[in-house]
Amino acid sequence: MKAVILAAGEGKRCRPLTLTRSKVMLPVANKPILEHIINALVKNDIKEIILVVGYEKERIMDYFEDGINFGVKIKYVEQKAQIGTAHAILQARDQIGKDEDKFIVVNGDTIIGPDAIADLINGEEGDATTLLTCKKDDVSGYGVIVAKGKKVIEIIEKPKTLISHLINTGIYLFKNDIFDMIEKTSISTTGEYAITDTIQMMIDEGRPVTTTVTNAGWIDAVYSWNLLEANTIILGDFETDVSKAKIEDCVSIKGSVSIGKNTTIRAGSYIVGPVVIGDNCDIGPNVVILPSTSIGNNVSIASFSYIKNSILMQDVRVSTHSNISSSVIGSNVITGPNFITEEGEKLHIILENELNEAEKLGTVIGDDTDIGGNVLVRAGKMVSSNCRISSGKTIAEDVPTNALIN
Repeated sequence: MKAVILAAGEGKRCRPLTLTRSKVMLPVANKPILEHIINALVKNDIKEIILVVGYEKERIMDYFEDGINFGVKIKYVEQKAQIGTAHAILQARDQIGKDEDKFIVVNGDTIIGPDAIADLINGEEGDATTLLTCKKDDVSGYGVIVAKGKKVIEIIEKPKTLISHLINTGIYLFKNDIFDMIEKTSISTTGEYAITDTIQMMIDEGRPVTTTVTNAGWIDAVYSWNLLEANTIILGDFETDVSKAKIEDCVSIKGSVSIGKNTTIRAGSYIVGPVVIGDNCDIGPNVVILPSTSIGNNVSIASFSYIKNSILMQDVRVSTHSNISSSVIGSNVITGPNFITEEGEKLHIILENELNEAEKLGTVIGDDTDIGGNVLVRAGKMVSSNCRISSGKTIAEDVPTNALIN
């Protein structure tokens, strides 16, 4: 069986991180979201993958290439205009071919476990289109499935009242006739061709559409701060491996900690897992790293710094006496000494003209930003890409792209 992964969108609600990469390439536990999806497919013996790319496609193609290093065979098709999921799936028609009886479609910006894919495959019934669903108490912001037994009656996008606890995961098992149905789909009020509209049309025409419910791992990182929750969950499956690292004397390591090759952990450092640290890093001396932290490749963290529940991407430089909590730091960010991210809970954040709530957050900093010494970022305030912030500043408002704060 082949799988189509939809990876063409930007992910605007994850800005500023997606100003320089697509959402599918955001790292969780030091691997892009898309890599976690591919690994889940491989564990179900699905190794022919069609990637529908668009926004920042070169970054995806350079990383995955032909897929051989990931145990799969990847073919790429481009969605030149991001005008909906149905339109994206249609781009894969030629690669699927007429002889392919069925195939899987996965949204490339959600993290799934192999058991979720297995549940979808095992839930197939005859000629029916199959939707993978899961149950959530809070269904706001999701597409909701109304079903009678396994039969899908209706798909309702983001209902304002509680109709069902079954939400659409964006993972489907389709038959080849889905392409003909997509061509009959009308454009929605949002200007897109949505696959949920196609499926609803199939339901209205009396075609069989069923749902299978999964209790397996499925994480939808809608906003940049959701990456922290996803990171915590994925790190829970890691095992300790420090065999390739250089660990100096008087280092304390507790819990599940994975450290990459050519990484040095200097004397007096204290690490409590789950934590993953990449290759070619220089940590310490006397650095504290606490649970649910991912540190990418080529990162240096200078002495007497404290990192907790955070994601530091590649090529980050953290100077001495810094305190980073519940934050996501983009690639190639440099901070001066005494850099502090204030941590807050149940923060109200305006993003894309919508008011959203973050359960717990320090800050999110975009790529290529240079921050001076003695800088404090207030809880929930975001710093965009390619910014320059002088020493001694308190950041109490969001900082736009290319900003210079003297």
